[in-house]
Amino acid sequence: MHSSVWLVALVVLGAAVGAAQPRGRILGGQEAKAHTWPSMASVQVNGTHVCGGTLVDEQWVLSAAHCMDGVTGDEIVQVLLGAHSLSKSEPSKRLYDVQRAVRHPSSRPDRIEDDLLLLKLSQNVSLGPYVSPLPLQSEDRDVAPGTLCDVAGWGVVSHAGRRPDVLQKLTVPIMDRNTCNLRVHHDGVVTQNMICTESNRRDSCRGDSGGPLVCGNKVEGVVAWGSRVCGNRKKPGVFTRLSTYKDWIENVMHGNWTI
Repeated sequence: MHSSVWLVALVVLGAAVGAAQPRGRILGGQEAKAHTWPSMASVQVNGTHVCGGTLVDEQWVLSAAHCMDGVTGDEIVQVLLGAHSLSKSEPSKRLYDVQRAVRHPSSRPDRIEDDLLLLKLSQNVSLGPYVSPLPLQSEDRDVAPGTLCDVAGWGVVSHAGRRPDVLQKLTVPIMDRNTCNLRVHHDGVVTQNMICTESNRRDSCRGDSGGPLVCGNKVEGVVAWGSRVCGNRKKPGVFTRLSTYKDWIENVMHGNWTI
């Protein structure tokens, strides 16, 4: 984690949005079994991984809005699918151009709410065992505290800032929102549109923003923000809760960009 918004144009090292809610955040996890996350996407700017994402449809990838902060029209935004290693040649890997990036209309760099992004790819992806969408949670209810969920990404894996080449995964328990909002944790800023997970030495970290929180084979959340220091047990990881945004997601994917 970092005390700033992770600007993709600066490889997720960008401008400050206030020390209280630093962006984006797998620390303490392990290498995922190769190609067991066929919905996992690497969102890239000018050929560099900056955020995670989830393939949710043949032509759409879901990520976090702050991943596009600072990106200009001169930069090339692409999505890598079917990958385990970011650098090595793999028959299943393919890079897709992004035709349109649609941020939630209420998202802003200085705001932690509504941190969602939909990326429309320039063509339908080739689906198969290594590339396939994952369903989003549509039932508007909280995940029970203590439920074990998985998060994956290519983000930082050490406090020294080391980035992995292969996909990492982590299993984390859901934390009760009221507990998460205690002063010792996030002091009341976590809303009904967010999910907290425990983060004692195991956490998502820089470069994991936009990646999925998967509970019971459905995407419940998108990696949003947490502690300045990844793995700080006093600062739980925070995810955007997707069921709240079901209508917006469906509207955008059906061509209504302004919703």
